[in-house]
Amino acid sequence: MTDNWTVAGRTFTSRLIVGTGKYKDFEQNAAAVEASGAEIVTVAVRRVNISDPKQPMLMDFIDPKKITYLPNTAGCFTAEEAIRTLRLSREAGGWTLVKLEVLGEAKTLYPDMLETLRATEILAKEGFEPMVYCADDPIAAKRLEDAGAVAIMPLGAPIGSGLGLQNQVMIRLIVEGAKVPVLVDAGVGTASDATVAMELGCDGVLMNTAIAEAKDPVMMARAMKLAVESGRLAYLAGRMPKRRYADPSSPLAGLI
Repeated sequence: MTDNWTVAGRTFTSRLIVGTGKYKDFEQNAAAVEASGAEIVTVAVRRVNISDPKQPMLMDFIDPKKITYLPNTAGCFTAEEAIRTLRLSREAGGWTLVKLEVLGEAKTLYPDMLETLRATEILAKEGFEPMVYCADDPIAAKRLEDAGAVAIMPLGAPIGSGLGLQNQVMIRLIVEGAKVPVLVDAGVGTASDATVAMELGCDGVLMNTAIAEAKDPVMMARAMKLAVESGRLAYLAGRMPKRRYADPSSPLAGLI
């Protein structure tokens, strides 16, 4: 069964997006990307070398002709920082599909929604197609969509925490109200977390630490691939209703 998804006019088969940070080296990162089946990788423009050929480059290990690069604004705490970072990425590689995140403070890495909304509006007017990291807030998510976000990316839990989805109700409400793709971004710790996100109807899941900090990152990448596929299939199949009491698999009437 073909079950593609589309963002900003680009169509993908894999619903798993993976990061390029925290790996021991580029070789391990590339092996994990291959095992994950991901077609998109996020790249922290302020941290990963994508333009200096004199230094080891991510592009030597993960081919941008085969894998879509999604420049992101990790480490930015103001709209101005984020906008400047993405302008530089466009100059370096011509990228317009980008991931925007504007953080409120360093302890929780929770998004500053006022700055995020302001940056979204400006970037959209400049021709960028921002996929936006945001709070698990249905109202804020709708405002981002109206401002030009091409995808909404609510956090499941704080970045790098591995706590899993802490507010499934709000994630489901965001999915129900959105006209653009919704992807859980941040907080996934293991395969079951990714499955839950997909069972809620999300279009995809983005993760980095859950794979990079696993004891075996390549094996975990494979697990995440299967988890996302399993959760998507379960969502499409439609789960059975929950009941307060037992319901026998075989009828009780007419027993011998």
